[in-house]
Amino acid sequence: MALSPDFAWYVGELAAMAHIAIAGGVTVHVLLNKRNVGTSISWMGIAWLSPFIGGLLYYAFGVNRVKRRALRLRRKRTHMLLVDEVSPDAPEAGPLTPLEYAIGRLTGLSAEQGNKVALMCNGDETYPAMLAAIDAAAKSIGLCSYIFRDDEAGLPFIEALIRAHRRGVQVRVLIDGVGGGYFRSGTYLRLHEAGVPVDRFLHSYVPWKMPFLNLRNHRKLMVVDGRIAFTGGINIGHENLLATNPAHPVRDTHFRLDGPIVEQLTEAFADDWLYETGERLLDDAWFPDLPPVGEAIARVVTSGPDEDLEQIEFAMLHAISCARRSIRVVTPYFLPPDMLTTSLSLAAMRGVTVDVVVPENSNHAILDWARRAPLRILLEAGCRVWLLQPPFDHSKLMMIDDAWSLIGSANWDIRSFRLNFELNVEIQDEAFARTLAEVALNGRLLTLAEVESASLAQRLRDNAARLLQPYL
Repeated sequence: MALSPDFAWYVGELAAMAHIAIAGGVTVHVLLNKRNVGTSISWMGIAWLSPFIGGLLYYAFGVNRVKRRALRLRRKRTHMLLVDEVSPDAPEAGPLTPLEYAIGRLTGLSAEQGNKVALMCNGDETYPAMLAAIDAAAKSIGLCSYIFRDDEAGLPFIEALIRAHRRGVQVRVLIDGVGGGYFRSGTYLRLHEAGVPVDRFLHSYVPWKMPFLNLRNHRKLMVVDGRIAFTGGINIGHENLLATNPAHPVRDTHFRLDGPIVEQLTEAFADDWLYETGERLLDDAWFPDLPPVGEAIARVVTSGPDEDLEQIEFAMLHAISCARRSIRVVTPYFLPPDMLTTSLSLAAMRGVTVDVVVPENSNHAILDWARRAPLRILLEAGCRVWLLQPPFDHSKLMMIDDAWSLIGSANWDIRSFRLNFELNVEIQDEAFARTLAEVALNGRLLTLAEVESASLAQRLRDNAARLLQPYL
């Protein structure tokens, strides 16, 4: 039955009014809540130029409904913030004092002295150390992982966690709701069936009930008895066991930390667990007294869409501005905000040796295309770019003046800085920085001539891919 012309006109007018209302609502929300100009313009354009679909996309991917709802873990501290102890212009101030002061102000956390940090390469070294710590646990285990597979690498962890739970250890496991398998997480099912407290971060099978489809908990953290912590870039999966010759091998670095810094790492896990489950982890099983055990000074730097500031990004900017001799960055993906690219370029122009180390080919071709523009800017400024040969290197490291280091889960891209929940640790220790420099393989140098030799089709492809930077 055909619609009458009057009815069709009426339906069209209603649809037009609905589109204007939806696009107008998106515009108002963007203007009130988005700080990045490029992202704001993009979302408003999508809303106005794609009737209904644009509003739906913004609701699903653009509205940040992740709030800590004042549930952030707050515990009485026995120490004072470093920012109250050392001023940049104090007589005893050293070359890194301004950086220490700035990050203290940024995070609200003190730089803890008396820590020991041990580096481990790949799952071949990391997994046995983590499993031994789980089997030795007496009181508590908190494990958060972006990817936690129930494969050759993950099954030993699942079995060890179940054993710990059955002998009375407080075990808590948090797996990302997307990275850990959106439709099915074998690890979650196995642990849940065994009675182990486990949850999937920001997960729902009903998409519109997820607070923000584009968010990930990208942190990799395990704390045992509140005394030992493991963090870095390694997920739990077969691809990290290089000795087994996996089909798609991943080279990576991870770290064991002992000492007072473990309290801050435990707080980071407890904060995520509190948000996802509502359970507070506050007793001595999670927060014992921690005496000094080493020489390293350390502090946790977290970031996420629930933060008022991009703490990891700002910490990196502070570090670059304080560098006097050298900057080395190792990252699997290099798509930083323009401000970071400019800071690295300016550092090179003032005589600082700037090295950026990336895989020649990552596991995401579109990210490799998009990175050509910022890498070209660095090369023009005098930075050195090193391309690592296979296997794919997933490490995330930063060293300043061979004295200050930043380790953890954050990649050098907008997703890590502004969308993901990430966790890094700054380390002030010259011996540790030298150790990192040894594992940060140089690969081969990328030249400006090589970048400029790209064909017109390649340049168009690369620059088009770069336009997707806010969404990659």
